[in-house]
Amino acid sequence: MLKLVFLGRLEDAAGAAEREIEAAETYDDVLAGLEPELAATLRDVRIRLALDGVLVGDPASLSLRDGQELAFLPPVSGG
Repeated sequence: MLKLVFLGRLEDAAGAAEREIEAAETYDDVLAGLEPELAATLRDVRIRLALDGVLVGDPASLSLRDGQELAFLPPVSGG
């Protein structure tokens, strides 16, 4: 299982703060298993990712394993 964590406004988009999904090998696999509207929201280039608490630079480079946590961080707003 892979734990997905949705922070800020992304929690509303996902309908929950967390979800567990079957293990996926790539970021595209994760998105393919989600509702199309949520996947489209998460594809926004301003959304940051953290894998097991470490920020990810390039989602395409992710290699996921069972038991990991993937967090989605919304863009920071303000001035």
